[in-house]
Amino acid sequence: MQLSDIQAALERIRSDIRVSPCTHSETFSGLTNNSIFLKLDNQQRTGAFKERGALNKLLTLNQAERAHGVIAASAGNHAQGVAYHAGRHNIKARIVMPLPTPLTKVSATRAYGAEVVLHGTNYDEAYEKAVELSHQHGLTLIHAFDDDAVIAGQGTVGLEILQQHPGIEVIVAPIGGGGLIGGISCAVKETNPAIQIFGVQPSRIPSMKAAVAEGKPVTLASAKTIADGIAVRRAGERTLPLVQKYVDDIVTVEEEEIANAILLLLEREKTLAEGAGAAAIAAVLNRKLPLQGKRIAVLVCGGNIDVTLLARIIESGLVKDGRLVRLRVHLPDYPGALHRLTGILADHRANIVETAYDRAYHGVNLGDTAIDITMETRGPDHIAELLAALGAAGYTHERIL
Repeated sequence: MQLSDIQAALERIRSDIRVSPCTHSETFSGLTNNSIFLKLDNQQRTGAFKERGALNKLLTLNQAERAHGVIAASAGNHAQGVAYHAGRHNIKARIVMPLPTPLTKVSATRAYGAEVVLHGTNYDEAYEKAVELSHQHGLTLIHAFDDDAVIAGQGTVGLEILQQHPGIEVIVAPIGGGGLIGGISCAVKETNPAIQIFGVQPSRIPSMKAAVAEGKPVTLASAKTIADGIAVRRAGERTLPLVQKYVDDIVTVEEEEIANAILLLLEREKTLAEGAGAAAIAAVLNRKLPLQGKRIAVLVCGGNIDVTLLARIIESGLVKDGRLVRLRVHLPDYPGALHRLTGILADHRANIVETAYDRAYHGVNLGDTAIDITMETRGPDHIAELLAALGAAGYTHERIL
């Protein structure tokens, strides 16, 4: 992989790929004592940077390869990137997706014009099927990350950042198989070696970090993470040398840190990110990197998140911030008891969103009842105020976590 390969890729895909914004974030700059710029590649047509590598690979095919068609294995962003651009360039695409893939992702991939083959319980089994079908039908396999043309396409993100902010000092990117950071780091370091490049992985499956430590790709046990887009068990053969040569360090982030970053991006920046897309900013926000007073470009590279997961992340984040609380209050079981309790809560401006009675469990005495009350609050101080008021009124109560 050379800088010229990435420059050629940028020229090749330029007319079909959006130049995504790289905007200054006052919020995150203030929280981290750095100057933070968010590279928003979640604004691509299919919601992720994967379009770049997929398109570059498609445009390098010869006529015979285009005529036979292509195949890929993916449960998400790569599938949609290949399907979308293959359809736009009249190339037949077949995508092998694991059986548990959410219906919304399957439907989106089909809507872009690809034939979807559901096979296997995980990505590895889907990939094996894609390789088999590739040989059987003469289809060109488009690997999600371990392909020179794909890596070069992803590296165009780095060239865009340099064009948008020539004075950038640090770039932070998530790592799955290594295609994105491999391409970016080559593009950036070959242009300006002084710029630092940091990679971020979920702590549950740090395959590239393990590969760097061992000096070769190693296969990790599968693990569940909300950063499913970078939950890759084995780093790429082509990407590892690029990471070894160009990337300054790799750090890991925890699930709660990723979830909090998703919520902060949504609430403060009005930007929707999936788990993999929020991993890099999670590392910066939680000070996993020794950076102060730097101009930092942070990739937000994917926004395809399941809405049910997003709802759980939002609710969990509100609980953590003290803006949503559940209390269990014991009170006598007679008419008017609940009215008195809710009057106290109303006096302290707590908004009740859910209640549940229980007369048989939680150590409730005969003739009494326990009620779980979920409320919207203004934060930890407001919760402390509510607890003090309930105690002063003689209620036995506890906070449910």
